[in-house]
Amino acid sequence: MLYLIAEQLGFPGVLNLIRYLTFRAGGAALTALFIGLIIGPRFIGWLRVRQGKGQPIRADGPQTHLSKIGTPTMGGLMILIAVIVSLLLWMDLNNRYVWACILVTLGFGLIGFLDDYDKVTKRSHKGVSGKVRLLGEFAIAGVASWLIVSGNGTQLYVPFYNGPVIDLGPFYVVFAAFVIVAFGNAVNLTDGLDGLATMPVVIASLAFFVIAYLVGNKVFAHYLGIPHVPGAGDLTILTAAIIGAGLAFLWFNAPPAAVFMGDTGSLALGGALGVISVVTHHEIVLAIVGGLFVMETVSVVLQVFFYKRTGKRIFRMAPIHHHFEQLGWSEPTVVIRFWIISFVLALAGLATLKLR
Repeated sequence: MLYLIAEQLGFPGVLNLIRYLTFRAGGAALTALFIGLIIGPRFIGWLRVRQGKGQPIRADGPQTHLSKIGTPTMGGLMILIAVIVSLLLWMDLNNRYVWACILVTLGFGLIGFLDDYDKVTKRSHKGVSGKVRLLGEFAIAGVASWLIVSGNGTQLYVPFYNGPVIDLGPFYVVFAAFVIVAFGNAVNLTDGLDGLATMPVVIASLAFFVIAYLVGNKVFAHYLGIPHVPGAGDLTILTAAIIGAGLAFLWFNAPPAAVFMGDTGSLALGGALGVISVVTHHEIVLAIVGGLFVMETVSVVLQVFFYKRTGKRIFRMAPIHHHFEQLGWSEPTVVIRFWIISFVLALAGLATLKLR
């Protein structure tokens, strides 16, 4: 909104700063951070009153989690409010990639909200049917992928190689939708401990802040041998808004959490990172930067696969963060060590920009 106003006025005086992505990204991060911190206390209080007993806690999970009974969920609404308001204020709303990202973020957030609402009202862990959730997610991701592909090409790029590897043609829409849905659910699986998913999302957003800026800049993209996508630079503002909103939420989600993100937040944030990777043609790099989320997902897949076929478990409990809890690690120890892993993987993902 501010960009369109300044553009109509011809960017006079101090409004000339709005031309610069870095300025608007900084403004978006601070706006989202400020909104999150301001609305947090009252919003959490409102959730606590509305939900009563809060998010259902699994009796068969780690016994230390029973102390969290009564903690409200759906805190992801705080993140979505902060991110969307910040986006509408600072982004160039003529950019089709912006609307693709907003579609996925809000669409996945809505699916997560319905799932959280079902769990809270029915006092059940099941929530919305998995098949229904996936159907809705793929429908949203498919539309967003079509919007992106219509102006962005269908080439697949891989790390450590200069240039596209293969043109997937119409199958790229399916591939892109799969990436968005897979990463949305990967972040959702990771969100099982206080602060565990929030900081890795912030770290991954920092990495894709750099990637989006470089991909959107023709000179830098040519120098590094990465795809140049005109308009992708505007997604630095989205990543900055996620960083600001994520840090604000972490203020209240730090152990012991006053509120849980819930599927409302984890699905939305994971989907947002997925769609950003599709716009920038760094889908495979996302698997490196977000390797922690991939590890959590793989642990669940392996656990289910081997248990159904052998009746034995690979891990004491899945996702893998619960396995380490069962080994005797305290929750803060698991969270901080997983943050460190996330940071190292983000650096590894950024290193692929030069190693081509």
